[in-house]
Amino acid sequence: MKPDWIRVRYPAGASFKQVDETLARRSLHTVCDQARCPNKGECWALGTATFMILGDICTRGCRFCAVATGKNGSPVRPDEGDRLAAAVAELKLDYVVLTSVDRDDLRDRGAGHFARCIYALRERCRAVKIEALIPDYFGGELETVLDAAPDVIAHNVETVRSLQSAARDARASFDKSLRTLIEAKSRFKENTGGKTKTSLMLGLGETHKEILSCMDELRSANVDILVIGQYLQPSKQQLPVSRYITPEEFERYRDTALKKGFASVISEPLARTSYHAKKTYSES
Repeated sequence: MKPDWIRVRYPAGASFKQVDETLARRSLHTVCDQARCPNKGECWALGTATFMILGDICTRGCRFCAVATGKNGSPVRPDEGDRLAAAVAELKLDYVVLTSVDRDDLRDRGAGHFARCIYALRERCRAVKIEALIPDYFGGELETVLDAAPDVIAHNVETVRSLQSAARDARASFDKSLRTLIEAKSRFKENTGGKTKTSLMLGLGETHKEILSCMDELRSANVDILVIGQYLQPSKQQLPVSRYITPEEFERYRDTALKKGFASVISEPLARTSYHAKKTYSES
């Protein structure tokens, strides 16, 4: 049974309805729906959403995630960037989070399409801040996305080192994720001074010592923003919850992370990567 502090607000309000209708009319996907995010009601009621590009079928099968998987993803829509920019303009958003499924079936794993969507947003919504929550891109793939000049590059390590193989697809690893974050920060320093961000789920069986060690490795990679949240089992097909971490523990992890040098930290039971994304950007 879930503890009392794991409570999800029921979606409601005029802003929620506008976001819902706009996404449906423009045939756009959100990670809010696909990943069954517990904050959908709150975020949509505030007029924000995390757009998921490159279709709604992931080519990886991480054991914590409810997004549909397959050997091949959905056909890439060439006009997706234009539809996305039109939706952002209609909703009058000033901070946008773009994420995607993994597309190992594409030659560039979708990096070019990711960049095209950012360019489309820049062209139509010049003042918008853009956070790109990307797969484990590096080298030329990462360079392609960074050339489009997002303000934040986010990539999730998801869990501590010892639980990577239990929770994530075999093609993912802590070291690959760390490489993405290190390369992104290095290139940001050379050019725009943008920020890097990652997210850590708790409640999969990690120890306190492993959490602190993970923080240290992320700080060594100069990650700016850290989000820590409770893992919630989306359905019986995903990994079970090992333990529910209390709000007081989350607060202590926030304090510890700030002392270790992260510029901004959100550490709450229902926190997810894009939760209060605009706030963490402004604080960092």
